[in-house]
Amino acid sequence: MSEMDQLQFPDTVKYSKEHTWARPDGDLVVVGISDYAQDQLGEIVFVELPEIGAAFAIDEEFGVVESVKTASDLYMPIGGEVVEVNQSLEDGPEVINSDPFGEGWMMKIKAVDPGEIDTLLDAQGYFDNLEQ
Repeated sequence: MSEMDQLQFPDTVKYSKEHTWARPDGDLVVVGISDYAQDQLGEIVFVELPEIGAAFAIDEEFGVVESVKTASDLYMPIGGEVVEVNQSLEDGPEVINSDPFGEGWMMKIKAVDPGEIDTLLDAQGYFDNLEQ
């Protein structure tokens, strides 16, 4: 069994090629990093997230995630304004490793253009992109 077989690729979220995901939640969109990204980073020790009210365009850098191996910039899967950040990641960033699509979510945004989510990859498209 390959490493990729052990990772999650839920079809309830849409993926960017920069390894972030977006999931509609009512009028908002929840954003996080993929299981593949957390796996590649290793043990996550710190996350820097934006302030509430900050606005970002699609593909714009919104934060940083640091692991014992490296630091990596985080990029917006779609454009929007930050309305909530996951405060629990300040004290427990390692939850991103164990539950990247659940408790490890990073922020909630109000999308500038909700249609942008349709430009993201579905689970199969993201998986295929990683295999290239």
